[in-house]
Amino acid sequence: MKKFLKVLIITIVSISLLVTAGYFYLKSRPLPVIEIGSVNFNNLRDGTYTGEYKSDPVSVIVNVDVAGNKITSIKIEKHECGTGKKAEEITKDVIKAQSLEVDVVSGATHSSKVILKAVELALEKGLK
Repeated sequence: MKKFLKVLIITIVSISLLVTAGYFYLKSRPLPVIEIGSVNFNNLRDGTYTGEYKSDPVSVIVNVDVAGNKITSIKIEKHECGTGKKAEEITKDVIKAQSLEVDVVSGATHSSKVILKAVELALEKGLK
């Protein structure tokens, strides 16, 4: 029984060290640069447009509703984000500002930029 307990403790400690090392490795990697372009809202047609964007480890699919040259809603259909779930709040800022030039969500910068890029790509489908 002592030998089993010793092996179990060593296994748990080893797994914990590997998980911790992996976490710090992922956190230390530089994030890719995501350029968010501008969209002329005056040239948007009414409709619902889908945009998707992926930048590992984050991916998102959004549906953007446009009426009267304004974004009326942004629905996130899929968001694989790890710890960046709070970035989804950025959609409210985009609707309020009627612009993609909004501040990213602190602590969820990468997810925020991926969402903004997906919205941009959706809106480009609605340009006249």
